Amino acid sequence: MSGAMLFLAPDGHLMQMSVSMLEHSPFSNFLIPGLILFVFLGIYPLAVAYGLWKQPGWRWPDALNPFRGIHWSWAASLAAGVIVILWIVVEVLMLQAVAFLHILYFAWGIVLVLLTLLPQVRRYCTL
Repeated sequence: MSGAMLFLAPDGHLMQMSVSMLEHSPFSNFLIPGLILFVFLGIYPLAVAYGLWKQPGWRWPDALNPFRGIHWSWAASLAAGVIVILWIVVEVLMLQAVAFLHILYFAWGIVLVLLTLLPQVRRYCTL
């Protein structure tokens, strides 16, 4: 939701954020960060959750799956955790500040990676 709010209002007013927060980033407004947030931390995790739940027989995601013999949703889940971690690290570096939510989301990314790596989860996703 916040990604959509940022790209719909690149000046940040919908989230009561100032573009001055971006002074140490390559962005002059929130349009690109909002799009990235919306796609990679909004839409993508929803597709991954659906893939893990239903394990659809889609073949096109297998082109990006480096793990043969395991459903693509497992690799996508691992990637989702890494994406969250990378997003937070880059955000903290660009904002040059750390808030409680940064720590929370960083921990969430680690939990996603660790849960994905559980043997039970890997077995569940083995074809």
